[in-house]
Amino acid sequence: MSRDLRSEVFTVIRNAVRVGKESVDVKKSKLILAIVKILKQEGYLRDYREIDDGKQGIIRIYLRYTPDKKCVLTDIQPVSTPGRRVYVKKDDKIKVLSGYGIAIISTPQGILTDREAKKRKLGGEYICKVW
Repeated sequence: MSRDLRSEVFTVIRNAVRVGKESVDVKKSKLILAIVKILKQEGYLRDYREIDDGKQGIIRIYLRYTPDKKCVLTDIQPVSTPGRRVYVKKDDKIKVLSGYGIAIISTPQGILTDREAKKRKLGGEYICKVW
């Protein structure tokens, strides 16, 4: 049975948001680390920390909340899955929540947001959408 680590991580983050946790631990991989870095740059996360556990490693993600205790990251949804890969071309228009959210795309130049990929005129695998 194959596992989709991306979807598992997105589910862990969504569940942590729903119960109001301050932080959550997920398994470390290059792809997950790149996605977490983008989420921090875009202001959806307060911080993250890499923890060495002697095995694969762990990423501790610190969720960001507003002063009235609402999480900034409302939802994160996978688009491309192992059974159904979704690709976008450089000219494709991607709108997440009418422009209020972001799309994360795996391009030949690395993991980028939809805005950055459009600016660099790149296409790639549509990993997830965040709002």
